Amino acid sequence: MKSSRAPSKAGSPRGGRSGSGAAPLLDAFDRGAFPGSLYIDGPSEPVRAAMLAELRAAWARAVPDAPIGRVFLASEASVEEILAAYQGASLFASRELAIVLEIEDIAKSEKKVAALAVGIARGAAQSCLVLVESSADNPRKTLEPLRTACAMRWVAEPPSRADLMEWGTRRLRRHQLEAEAGVLEKVTDACEGDPLAFFNEVDRLVAFGQDGRVTAADAARVMQPAVGADLPDFLSAVALGYPGLATQRLGRLLAAGVNEGTVMFALSNLVGGALGGWAKERELSARMRQRMEPGDLARAMDAMYRAEAAWKGGRVDVVAALEQVTRALAGAH
Repeated sequence: MKSSRAPSKAGSPRGGRSGSGAAPLLDAFDRGAFPGSLYIDGPSEPVRAAMLAELRAAWARAVPDAPIGRVFLASEASVEEILAAYQGASLFASRELAIVLEIEDIAKSEKKVAALAVGIARGAAQSCLVLVESSADNPRKTLEPLRTACAMRWVAEPPSRADLMEWGTRRLRRHQLEAEAGVLEKVTDACEGDPLAFFNEVDRLVAFGQDGRVTAADAARVMQPAVGADLPDFLSAVALGYPGLATQRLGRLLAAGVNEGTVMFALSNLVGGALGGWAKERELSARMRQRMEPGDLARAMDAMYRAEAAWKGGRVDVVAALEQVTRALAGAH
């Protein structure tokens, strides 16, 4: 990525821009070195969440007198509350971690943005303030004063295969585990580059690790089909737009014995939720709505109706109907 000032893979100072290379910033966290203020944005929500998880774990190790940190939603916290948590002195801790999620919610008020930017620029001893912006199709120009005010900015870009394996190694290490050669490669390839699926699989690997190691046999057990267990993962691949991964997970679901009608209903509910109706997986429906235009969503629901009608009318095999509609929904933009 290009930087407006001196570039740094660990995050760039005062409004600079950093790419997906997370290692330098994460290594700094491991040393107990945290920026006074950090702005996190970018299109990859799973990578953004992974960065926050590593930050919080490293902070807990480095600052045992204030290990938890405080998390705010920008829509619910005032600028005064955020700055008080960041700059206020504590009788029990000399350093505080404050994380503000969905910072874009204050973008409608230029006064709030300006006040928060001034407060950030003043700094707060050794405390750390993290502003997290949700992904968007276009940069939110009204938030630029906050990006500039923060000491460092890190952009969560979609990770490469090598990036995913680095993340996996680090996450296992946090749990005092090390993977045998080839294990993370196998998990990465099975997830077809989907970071959300990859992090889910690595978290499941943690439960199987013994004596400080994760083996190939552990990975095989983790990726074995389990009845019903993979339905949310399948819907996630559809909602996020990964047709190859969605088709693979559909096969795993059916091989595990999940009823075809259950899968058809779940897909219909996912699309209906994206159109504003009730949704069992509300977050996934919201992600689908974010990814697709309203007209595409309407056509997706029409495809669902046609697939279900063709199946119930006996005009097409149910598995073929599911495969076709899965590819259509996951591949739509």
